[in-house]
Parts: sequence; C-alpha cells; structure tokens
Amino acid sequence: MNILFAASEAVPYAASGGLADVVGSLPKAISAKGHNCAVVMPLYKAIDSELRGEMEFIANLTVDVSWRKQYCGIYMTEKNNVTYFFIDNEYYYNRDGLYGFYDDCERFVFFGRAVLEMLKFIDFKPDIISCNDWQTALIPVYFHVYYRYLQGYDKLKITMTIHNIEYQGRYGREVLNELMGIPAYNSGILEYDGYINMLKGAIETADGIITVSPSYAMEILDPWYACGLDRILADKRYKLKGILNGIDTDLYDPEKDPYIAWHFSENDISGKAKCKSELLNELGFSDGEEPLLGIVTRFVRHKGIDLIRCAFEEIINCGFKIVVLGSGEKIYEDFFIEMSRRYPDRVSVTTGFVPELAHRIYASADMFLMPSQSEPCGLAQMIAMRYGTAPIVRETGGLRDTVRDNGGLNGNGFSFKTFNADDMLDAIRRAKRDYNDRKKWAALVKRAMKCDNSWAASADVYIESFCGLLN
Repeated sequence: MNILFAASEAVPYAASGGLADVVGSLPKAISAKGHNCAVVMPLYKAIDSELRGEMEFIANLTVDVSWRKQYCGIYMTEKNNVTYFFIDNEYYYNRDGLYGFYDDCERFVFFGRAVLEMLKFIDFKPDIISCNDWQTALIPVYFHVYYRYLQGYDKLKITMTIHNIEYQGRYGREVLNELMGIPAYNSGILEYDGYINMLKGAIETADGIITVSPSYAMEILDPWYACGLDRILADKRYKLKGILNGIDTDLYDPEKDPYIAWHFSENDISGKAKCKSELLNELGFSDGEEPLLGIVTRFVRHKGIDLIRCAFEEIINCGFKIVVLGSGEKIYEDFFIEMSRRYPDRVSVTTGFVPELAHRIYASADMFLMPSQSEPCGLAQMIAMRYGTAPIVRETGGLRDTVRDNGGLNGNGFSFKTFNADDMLDAIRRAKRDYNDRKKWAALVKRAMKCDNSWAASADVYIESFCGLLN
C-alpha cells in the first residue's frame, strides 16, 4: 500500500506544534510495517539550510489558483525510509513563520491544488492520501470536483485527520470564486453557517474522517466541543473514527536522551532523582524533598491555564516547587512571570519554547500538570509517563484515553472530571499524598514508564483503516 501524508508541517523540517510530531513519526511507523509512505509539505523559508541541501529538484509545473497561474516546484528527499516531497513557491512560502499571514487562505488553496497536480510528475502513486487539518482540507474537495474521474486518480482514496477542530479554515464567501475556483453548483460542499468552511468541505468529501483519540471522536459530536461542526459530523459519523496518537520513543527515551543529565529506565530509576537535583540547581532552587510540578504548554485558554491561575497560590501552599515552560497569550505570560517574581525560590518560568529544557522538565519533574478544557489527544502526558513523571490531567479527549487515575492504586497518573479549579486542586493534593508514600510512588512511576505509547499499535489501526477503504 502506498500512502501519501499531506500536512502543513512535519518534524524535522518545520514545526509549530503536535501536528509536526505526528507527521514526522506516523509515516515512519507505518513504513516499518512494510508499506510505502511519503509526506508532502510546503518548502518553507524556515527549513534548515543543511536539510535543504539534501533535497533533489524533481519538476516544475503550473498550478491554478482560481484565475491565476502560479509556479510550483517539486523537491524530494528521503529520511527514515520515508520519501518527503516539498511544494515550492517563494511568493507563498519564503516568509518568516509558517502561519498567521493575511493570505493564509490563498497559500493553502495553492497547496491543496498543487498536491493533486504533483501526482502527475512524481514516481509515487498513492493508494491513500492522508490529509491533516484545515490547511490540507481542499485536497479532498478538489479531488471530488475535478480529479476523481481522471485516469490515474480513479482508485485513489482520501482521509481527513482532524487534529484540533477549533481550526477550520473559515473565510468569507468571496474566496469561493476569487481564490478557490470552485463552480457555483459545487458551492454547497464548502458553505456552512454563512461562511466558506474548508474543514467542512473535507468532512463532506473525504472517504474517511479520523480524529486523534477515540474519546475526541465522540466529543466532537457534542456542540460543546465541535465548534459549530457537530451537525455535519453527526450526519457523517458513519465514516468517523478515533485513533490514538503515539509518541516517538526514540526521540523521548530516558535511557538515551542527550538533553538530560542522567539516564535511567523503569528497572533503575535512580537517575531520575539525579536529573531532578540537577534541574533544581539550574533553576536556582534548593534541593529538598518537595515534589517538583512541571508545566510545558501553550498559554491559551483551552489548555486550562485559567484553572492554574485560580489555584496557583494553593498549589504553592501544598508544598510544591513549580517549573513552567511555554508561550502564548500575554495575559497568561504576565501571570506566570509575576508568580516567579513573587515566589523566586519556588517558581521558575521560561517563556518561549526550548526543546532541551522541555526534555529536562519531563525527566526531572515528579508530576506534570495538564488541566485542559479540551485536548484532542495530547502528547505531553505520554512523554511525561515515558520519563516516569506522573501526569495530572482533566478527563477529556486523549487525556482520558491514556491516563488512569491512581485512586485504585493501579493507575499511571491522576485525573479529575469537571473543568473546575477545586477538582483540579483535589487531584494535585491526592498526588502529593501518594508522593509522600515512597513505596506507593515508586510503584506508580514504574507503571507509568511501562505504558506503551509508541506509534506501533496506532500504526496498525491506521493501516487497518486505510485497507478498509481500499477493499
């Protein structure tokens, strides 16, 4: 089976979040099981020059963007037994940053059409195109409108993976003719609630819809989670499936991680305490018996930062030291910075994203706080468990699917149900109580580290889903 993953970012070439990790890991895992995988993404300015030097020019072609004719170059390279294709257009992609531009709609209209046109010029004939998030949502739409009856395309199947339903590619109706070039008689595919909604178009036209955890697949049928798309998803639920994401266990490996001071494993966790001492010293904290609570996140509302703000003083009073890494909305950044100034011996805050520090926090913290309002899958809680750090999470999306509460003494972390600061604080206090029982805590750490959150199992489910579409 030949599978082409279309995405706006992928590790190690360009990344802004968890999507890049998934697209950088899943094709490699499927390829290891005997299938041919490729990835296609834009050729951004941000891609490292050394990685650019490994690319080979394949072809150039012209892509229709409504009434425009735009240049498109195709580059190729191979890494980890996966072929990578890159869509080149300097007008659209030779910029600082990946997203957030006034013409993002046009940039990814071009990308969607270019992916389908590219198939005529490359020596890779996919059976499946796996599209990821709204930036690729026009691929199944264009296929449905223009390509499905063309020779060479007629057996192709397309899936749409929703990594976060909040981001839908919603624009005014003027883009339909001005940018997309979709005929008026097909406009109903994309129209929704008075807007043009690219993700809605993909839900209509894709052969399969995938979300990144089983719980999230059920949640997005609920108006509270669906961000307006619950009606169309309920209508198309027969092709909706939730498949849990995994993590790259080579990248996050406490036995080999180059960013941590000491290596350790589930059979010998002594190095974890040494990592903690090292990080406390780095942060200017005194070494002691207090638990270290880690937070690595984007500072945005749906990550549950408001709950942390409400309960922060109580968490400090429980006897925690806290290390925070992240960036996002200024109101949240200012809050954490103020807390670090108020409690300089107990709170450390680093704004921005520093991968090396993130690894050290995962390896050194005793607990990892993730009280998300919504979380399609979440990778951080799985990474934390890989390093023997007990996650404290709200039961939503992939957090519910991966974290078992330790209330019955057989869990791998701690959880709470309602989006409420008091309930979160209760879970934190229960974690502190178990932490004080060294024997109980050592058993919890070992259970967390034994959890298999690799891509191997999820890759099998993806393969089964893709094969089901072809049969």
